[in-house]
Amino acid sequence: MKQIGNPVEFELPEWFNKWKLTPYTFIKRNIYLTKKIKRRLEDDGIFCSCSSSPGSSGVCGRDCHCGMLLSSCSAGCKCGSSCLNKPFQHRPVKKMKLVQTEKCGAGIVADEDITQGEFVIEYVGEVIDDKTCEERLWNMKHRGETNFYLCEINRDMVIDATYKGNKSRYINHSCSPNTEMQKWIIDGETRIGIFATRDIKKGEHLTYDYQFVQFGADQDCHCGAAGCRRKLGVKPSKPKMSSDAALKLVACQVAVSSPKLKAILSGKDVYQNGGLHTGNSQHAHSKRQTCSRNCIGEVIKIFRPYNDRSFGMIKRFDKHSRKHAIMFEDGAVEFLDMSKEDWEFVTL
Repeated sequence: MKQIGNPVEFELPEWFNKWKLTPYTFIKRNIYLTKKIKRRLEDDGIFCSCSSSPGSSGVCGRDCHCGMLLSSCSAGCKCGSSCLNKPFQHRPVKKMKLVQTEKCGAGIVADEDITQGEFVIEYVGEVIDDKTCEERLWNMKHRGETNFYLCEINRDMVIDATYKGNKSRYINHSCSPNTEMQKWIIDGETRIGIFATRDIKKGEHLTYDYQFVQFGADQDCHCGAAGCRRKLGVKPSKPKMSSDAALKLVACQVAVSSPKLKAILSGKDVYQNGGLHTGNSQHAHSKRQTCSRNCIGEVIKIFRPYNDRSFGMIKRFDKHSRKHAIMFEDGAVEFLDMSKEDWEFVTL
């Protein structure tokens, strides 16, 4: 008591309680605190001409032009009320529940099975401009807060779910996530949806890659993934292509752009869907032979509209997701379900 001396009044710093869940107001749609950009539907120039086929219960499937461009069908489309390309309007939010994790604070687990490609939930909050975003970040840093709920939509427009949002704000980061954020155009408005990148079982934690921009001290990553990058904010490095692989890829590109293309594609050196039993190609002949073989290291050509990447090399196959890792000429790697792609083997 002598060492303590006379009692004095004191107040605990705000950061002392930072482990507590940040209170927030639940909202269903974005609230704009900045000027909302008004756009006419005709300005987008994105319309589809899908029509229902006999025996089909809906229109606008995988081949819908709007869906390919991550744009919801609008009043300008001719697909009608049976349109399936309205994930934000017609698909209910998946069942999920809030849990407390051992190392990552609050988190979200799926409360039902979710199929790959399905809409999970929309990321919503207050839409603010860059100036307001910077002010809020400095205030949060001054208070010692380490939890940020910011998602950039586009230039000078950020979704801040700190004070208002939904359960999506609690989805944790993973270097090997099972969902991804997609930017969609809904009736001229840019909105952020979270979609499953693989089948998710009930009870699994929902995660996506934050692609975090560091603000302050480094934060350790505790996702536990096999390829964990250890720190938030460390972008996944593009694997380097070996000189032999690059030479092989360039050689195939040169061959395809030459007058001998028809001869190469019609010869024995090109395998329509080769040894992949899940292949799909509009250019394939109805009567073709397929054989099971190791496709790692093979060069393929993918026919995709609105995409500059056409030539790639198969690097590996993931048995869990049934997807192939394709490395393209720019070093980027995409995991693709080859049964849903239009492609072919190309060799010299």
